[in-house]
Amino acid sequence: MILFDLPKIDAEIAELEAKQNAEGFWDDQNAAKAVSSRLSALQNKKEGYLKASSAFKDITDMLGETTDADEEMKELVDSMEQELSVECEAMHHKLLFSGEYDSLNCTLEIHPGAGGTEAQDWASMLLRMYSRFAERNNFKIQIISVEDGDEAGIKSAAIKVIGEDAYGMLKSEKGVHRLVRISPFDANARRHTSFASVNVVPEFGAVSDIVIDPKDLKVDTYRSGGAGGQNVNKVSSAVRITHLPTGIVVSCQVERSQLFNKATCMQMLTDKLMQRKLEERERQLKSVVGEQKNIEWGSQIRSYVFQPYQMVKDHRTNFEVGDIASVMDGDINQFIFSYLEMEARKDEPKK
Repeated sequence: MILFDLPKIDAEIAELEAKQNAEGFWDDQNAAKAVSSRLSALQNKKEGYLKASSAFKDITDMLGETTDADEEMKELVDSMEQELSVECEAMHHKLLFSGEYDSLNCTLEIHPGAGGTEAQDWASMLLRMYSRFAERNNFKIQIISVEDGDEAGIKSAAIKVIGEDAYGMLKSEKGVHRLVRISPFDANARRHTSFASVNVVPEFGAVSDIVIDPKDLKVDTYRSGGAGGQNVNKVSSAVRITHLPTGIVVSCQVERSQLFNKATCMQMLTDKLMQRKLEERERQLKSVVGEQKNIEWGSQIRSYVFQPYQMVKDHRTNFEVGDIASVMDGDINQFIFSYLEMEARKDEPKK
């Protein structure tokens, strides 16, 4: 059971309100937006809790006054109970987003594993799945970069997911995803296993303790290979930046402006360096961050089986469904909340 710690939330709201009212708060626009976003999320949670508590008290009071013969009152109470049940379910889901960065936008990246066209096609299927997921949950998406495969599929993709709790929803998708199916690229119609990795990075904004030395960067420009107008394809507007000390590579080809694409790359690089720093800190504190795994057999977080039967199974939670078509059409909330529930139980105090 996930408990609503009202005193703790009130304390954090008071702390954030004090920051918001401090002189010079808006001098750092990105930091101010992060504080305001967190404050708004906490206030919404508190408002939902107080509303549900008030409804529960009203129902309890009415039950105490209702007699067996009072049919109208019973119907009213039943209706109120149904509404309260829906509100409590929504509140329960909101409480799962308790992480410091859960309310932020995020960047989601997909890379195929070994296997050529088969793996690249699987990566493109995942890209469509997450795009449909975003639509289902009223998130906006922005394509940052897509590198097409040689025959089919994609060699890599990066999209920005924009909306409240975007990172909180998608952080559970980080890891290796495994596909089992009859390959459409195999003339002998044999069953193939393919892998693709997904990485999810919160959009931290400007981070004061991340300093990037221009000498540590290798900047390449090239022509975009996707649609977007004549200038996109004829001018070297796409940008790829390699951070030499860490080997982190980011790229952007979404805009016609090379300067804009470079700025987007620098923001992505800052976010990745911040994530790296946080994960290193957590590892030092015996963190809950899992091991970095190769894109291969045995390291997958979830399997999508098309043949010889149909099933999608998350190997961390053991949650599984048989309607693979719906999952590939973006219906993955059940997997996400199953994972978040599992993580919330880990944080519960031991009895």
